Amino acid sequence: MNHAFLTHPPRIAVVGTTGSGKTTLAKQIAQNLAIRHIELDALHWEPNWTEVPHEIFRERVATAIAPDSWVTDGNYSVVRDLLWPRATTIVWLDYSFSVTFGRLLRRTIHRAITQEPVCNGNRESLWLSFCSTDSILLWLLRTYGENRQKYPLLFQQPEHAHLKVIRLRSPQATEHWLESLNHAGQGVMGRVGR
Repeated sequence: MNHAFLTHPPRIAVVGTTGSGKTTLAKQIAQNLAIRHIELDALHWEPNWTEVPHEIFRERVATAIAPDSWVTDGNYSVVRDLLWPRATTIVWLDYSFSVTFGRLLRRTIHRAITQEPVCNGNRESLWLSFCSTDSILLWLLRTYGENRQKYPLLFQQPEHAHLKVIRLRSPQATEHWLESLNHAGQGVMGRVGR
């Protein structure tokens, strides 16, 4: 594992395919580093799964990332030009399809049965998840391969050369990295993975 100390102030964007655990990890990072967590889904979705217009979403994100320190989670390309130039670090959850699909399936069923609210009081349903063209499971099937090809190319672009990229290839690698973050005090950054 290649270690380098966290750039200060930390501005971290967690990315990865739907269901990989971006929000959970971002919350853990925020708690460990005592920085603000910004959930992009909460800025993007209104009640009843209504998407806000791009202009409003961009305004919300620009306001949210104005402070010096934060961690975000989400893959929204419409705000990448705002977010990535401000970020210092990208954490990419690049798990296998079987791990990601298994996690998403368990989460989706749990949320549908318990009616746990997400994103401004929205709730998932078994119908929406399994019988709709808007199914989050179908979204994973459509975007998984595309994301695995897209992110390495984005990281290589000159405008993103300032970013430290942490590529985590398994939940175990993520747990190990989080432990390093805890033990290092300021945090440990670098290109890591298994």
